[in-house]
Order: sequence, then C-alpha cells, then structure tokens
Amino acid sequence: MEQRLSFITLGVRDVKRSREFYLTRLGWTAHHEVPGQVIFLQLNHGLILSLWDRAAMTAELGVEPSDGVPALTLSHNVASPAEVDAVLAQAREAGAAVDHPAVQQEWGGYSGYFADPDGFRWEVAYNPTWTVDDAGHVTV
Repeated sequence: MEQRLSFITLGVRDVKRSREFYLTRLGWTAHHEVPGQVIFLQLNHGLILSLWDRAAMTAELGVEPSDGVPALTLSHNVASPAEVDAVLAQAREAGAAVDHPAVQQEWGGYSGYFADPDGFRWEVAYNPTWTVDDAGHVTV
C-alpha cells in the first residue's frame, strides 16, 4: 500500500445542514454533489473531503459510529497568528462552536479549534516551522 491519503470522509447527520455550513457560510466549493447524499470538496492536490450521509455510511460500513467526540482533528494551517484568529472568527460567524480559542502553544505555534455542525473538530494553526515546497512535500 502506498503512503497516500485520497479521501477524508465525515459521516454527517444532515447533508443539507453540512452543505449550508461548508459551502454557503465558509464559502467552499463543491467538486461533485449528489443532493442529500454526499458532497465532495476538492482540498489539496489529490485530496477530497467527503460529507456523506451518516446513515448511508453506517449501512456500508456495517458499524454504528460513536455519538461522542471523535478522536480525530482536521487541521487547517495558515501563515500567521492573525490568520488563525480570522479563520476562527469566520467559523464562529458561520455557526461553528469555537470550543478552544487560539492560544500560544508549547510546541511554538498558535492554534485554536472549532467544531462543525456534527462536532468534527478543526484545528486552525500557525506553525512557524511548517513549510510546503512546490512538489507538495511538507517540512515540520
């Protein structure tokens, strides 16, 4: 198996509500959509975020997802602490819960977290050691 990730799929309770949050309020663009079932959002090169109806996901997986907070975060890195604050403010205005306001972190960066309508946690972070070259390779 190649060391590669192609899709991140979030099982959402209400695709229409997630569409409103991500596309209308945050201003993202759908790559492909099956109304009421799934929305594909093109992120970075070769990476799709999929917002999939939770019931359909459960039926395909054969496993009921937990109702607790997932032990997972999605990270959105930005170029400055001011951008962290701006993105968290935009998320709050879009209806997200900002559970953990941005603070200076022990590891040298500045980050905070918001929760989307289904409780998935997004980290918004400035990491002074984070670089991405033209080929997409990350240095941390």
